[in-house]
Formats: sequence, C-alpha cells, structure tokens
Amino acid sequence: MGKGRSLELYFVDGKPDGMLTAEVFNWTGHVLKIPRTRIADALKRPETEYTGVYILLGDAEGQPQAYIGEAEDLKARIRGHVAKKDWWETAVLITSAANNLHKAHVKYLEARLVELALEAKQMPLENGNAPARSSLSESGVANMEGFLDTLMMVLPAIQVDMFVNKSFEKSAARSTTAELPPALFELSTPKRGVQATAELRDGEIVVLAGSIARAQWPRKHGLNRGYQKLHSDLIELEMLKVSGEHAVFANDYAFSSPSAAAAILNGRAANGRTAWKLKGTNKTYADWEAEQLEKDD
Repeated sequence: MGKGRSLELYFVDGKPDGMLTAEVFNWTGHVLKIPRTRIADALKRPETEYTGVYILLGDAEGQPQAYIGEAEDLKARIRGHVAKKDWWETAVLITSAANNLHKAHVKYLEARLVELALEAKQMPLENGNAPARSSLSESGVANMEGFLDTLMMVLPAIQVDMFVNKSFEKSAARSTTAELPPALFELSTPKRGVQATAELRDGEIVVLAGSIARAQWPRKHGLNRGYQKLHSDLIELEMLKVSGEHAVFANDYAFSSPSAAAAILNGRAANGRTAWKLKGTNKTYADWEAEQLEKDD
C-alpha cells in the first residue's frame, strides 16, 4: 500500500464548479483549474504568468476533446487560445509555486502528458503529434518524473481523469506474488447476447477482454448522459470494437462500480450488485460483498 498524501483544494469562488487551486504538501507544483466563463478573472492571478504546461478540455462536434501545451508565459498563450479555439470550456494550468520550471522542464512535461493521454485512451487529443521530450540531465528527468507522479494523483482528484489508464494488459495485470486470486464474476443477458467476465482488482471492477456488450444504447431505455457517453467514448476509442449488434472489449477495462460496468454492457442503466454473479454460482455480487464483510467482523 502506498503512502498517504495530503491534497489541499481551494475553491476560489466558493463553488465546486468554479475556479480552484490544488497543492500537495512538500510538492513544488501548483494546479489552477479554470472554467472558461471565469478566464478573465483567472488571468489576473500572478501564477498565470509563470512557465508551465496546460490542458484545455471541452467538446468538439459532440465528442470530448483535449489539448495539451506548454508556454513560458501561460497568460499570453491562454489568451491566444481564447481567440482561436472555441471548443474548450475548461483550462488546467500546471506550474510550480516558486516559478522555477524552465522551458526544457515544461517541454518534457508536455511530451510526457501527451504520451500518458494517448496511452490511457480516455479522451481524443487535438494535438497533431506527440512532441519529442526535451533533453534533460539524468537528475532533471528524475525530478520531472517525480513531479508527474504527484500530478497524476492531483488531476483525477479535480475530475481530470484523461490520464488514468483503465485498460489493463493481461501480462501486467496479473499479480506475480502469492496473493489470493481475485474474485471472478459473470454477467449474462442471453436475449441480448451480452456475456462478460470481470474481476475485482484494486477496488475496481475490471471487465476482461473478450467480454461482449451491446453495440447500441437503445433510445427506449432513455438517455443517461454519464453511462451513454462513456459507452460512446469506448467505441470511439476502440476499447469496444463493434461487430454487428455487439461490441467486444479489446482489452481489460476498469470501472468504478459494478453498476457502471453492467450499464455499459447492457446499453442501459442496471443494478450491477445483482446483475453480476460470482463465477460458477448463483451468488450475486451483493451476496458476495456481504459475506466479505461478515468475514471481517
């Protein structure tokens, strides 16, 4: 188990969806998340004139999109994007509290962030190509990788999860230690041809590669902006590969809850706690979970 860290969030506007800053004790980094509607006020802040990297988030033609860049003067660069890019709705500015990042640092961070985003396949990038990493000394690379490690904890905490790789390669996903194997669950909807296997891994429900989902989200089941959008995104990113009326998981994929996984598979909202059954039994996930709690008493 990793060591705990303390994250300090400051809601500048006093609103959860407004401007906020994020800092971690003993980390030199500083993150400023800005809704586009607050960009004029945000650019009055001194840290926006620092050297750093930035992420633009929004939708283009109904699809999520992001852009990753770097600048020696973030304020000037963001002003340019206000004028020339109309699709983004949120900007995330990443600097250091003492403004001690220089051009080579941020070019390295930009390249690594693009690499991580492409690897995670959570959101398409407007960036045309992955930029080359800048040349840093061995110690410089170690410092920037350490900076990134903490940044990867901060960004999901402020709902920027495009770098979280929820796809698991089988060779890396299986534990090589003597730990007990993870619990396996099955979900089957025969009339829809849905058949899936999942395991509980690190607190997430990981649907295994080869599992079969519905390819469409039928209108008669109503709109669900969260799950329906995720279903569409997984197809767009080819995590779900469509074949006729079905879509097959190309790799193992982690969901935050059994219901989220069940919804994507069935193309409709579903109670995953009852839909998933312990493999080879008629025991629901809820029953299995209750048994685990009894064992801990």
